[in-house]
This record gives sequence, C-alpha cells and structure tokens, in this order.
Amino acid sequence: MNIGQVKIAEDSDFGLLKQLVDDNSNWKLEYNNKDGATKVWTKMTVNSNFKMVKVHTVFPNVSPNTMFDVLHDPEYRKEWDEHMISSIEIGYLNPNNDIGYYALSCPSPVKNRDFVLQRSWLDFGTEKLIFNHSVDHKSYPPKKGYIRGDSLLTGFVIRPLERGCFLGYITQTDPKGKLPSWLINKLTQKFAPKVVKKLEKAAEGYEIWKRSQCNPQYKPWIYPEQTLLSKRVCVSDCVPSYTASCLSLNREDVDE
Repeated sequence: MNIGQVKIAEDSDFGLLKQLVDDNSNWKLEYNNKDGATKVWTKMTVNSNFKMVKVHTVFPNVSPNTMFDVLHDPEYRKEWDEHMISSIEIGYLNPNNDIGYYALSCPSPVKNRDFVLQRSWLDFGTEKLIFNHSVDHKSYPPKKGYIRGDSLLTGFVIRPLERGCFLGYITQTDPKGKLPSWLINKLTQKFAPKVVKKLEKAAEGYEIWKRSQCNPQYKPWIYPEQTLLSKRVCVSDCVPSYTASCLSLNREDVDE
C-alpha cells in the first residue's frame, strides 16, 4: 500500500510482503554471520533514495506464537524498546487492521521522530504476517519537537521451524529532516542485526512477563472479540491536518 493510503489490507498486499522476504533476486547481501543464522540484504527501489533492508534470522528458543505476540503487544514494548517515547492506539479499522501513533527518541543532535501507522496482520497458522505503512490522522498532526517520518513498508514474516521460528524482516523508512540518505542507508543496514537480536532477547522473556500481568489473556491481535471495546477509526478521519502552525513546525524542526 502507498503512503497515506488507508484501506483493509488485501491478499495481494500480504503476497507482496512474502515475495519481498522470499525472493533474493536483485538484493545485495551485506551481512552473513558465522553460522549463517542471520543475513542482511539491501536494495534500492524506484520510489525512494532510502534503501530497503531485509533480514533473515532464526530464533531457536522462540515459538512463532510468542514472536507474533511480542511484535504486537504494546504494553510489553515498553519493557524492551528503549527508544520508544510514546505508543498510542488510535483505533481499529477492523479486527486485522489498526491505526496507531509511535514516537521514538534519537541521539542528540538528531531530533526525535514520530509516525502515524496503519498496521495489518494475518495468522495463516503455518505463517504469520505483519506489516505497516505511514498514514495520516486528523487528530495526530505533526507537533513541535518531532520530525514526522514515513514508513514506506515495515513487515515481518514468521514461520515455524522444528526448533523455534524463522523471522523475515523488511523495512524501508524515510526519516525526513536533513539527514543524508547515504548516512541513513549505512546506519540502517549496520543496526538491522542488532534490532533482531534485541527482538530475540525480548521474546525469550515474554511468556514469564505476560503471565505476571493482571489480564494475561488479553491479546486482541489473536482474539477479535477483544477489539469490540476498542475505538473504531473512520477512513474519513485519516487525512492530514496541516494547519499554518503545523507547516511552520515542519520548517523549524529539522536536524542540526
């Protein structure tokens, strides 16, 4: 789906994610650890100066179900995502598509970033898929102190293995601001293996953490009936809200 496009994800959208994860044609292998368990590829695309990055990795001690939960659970993300400043559920389009706001810290002098994202997911049993892309929402315009970034596509494919699970990870993000694309491309491919390593550590601790919560069965990404009490999002609300002050913020809040 394109940036700003809000719709219920279709089979073709999930099919594209699977194709990007599985087809290594025209990708450049940038990293391959000693045991071959983690590989990182990059490639340029026609719609951006920022490279698309792909990671394949294996988590031998993490089940597919746990990995799926960790990538969804907003409360647990507070426990392991040290860069997260804020994560807000704006609402659901349907039981498999939601809209959310995410803000993260960046090291000085780089300004903090924020995103409004549509997330879509499906659990096929034999594989689980999640992806997001940037959209707008009238209640979450750009704000002072943050640069509004764009997620062109960030997605995950999770598959069971005889022991543990396989994780395929795709990301292409435009952080906006004044940071040069060559620097972002270099940093992204360098830190991609660290991201999945952090995910693995988080996943290994998830089940104990979840059992300690007051409502450990609350998993609306699995149980659609649990979304009935959540706020619904109207597509008509997913539009930019750029007032004169917002435009001024966009000009002022740039990286030094």
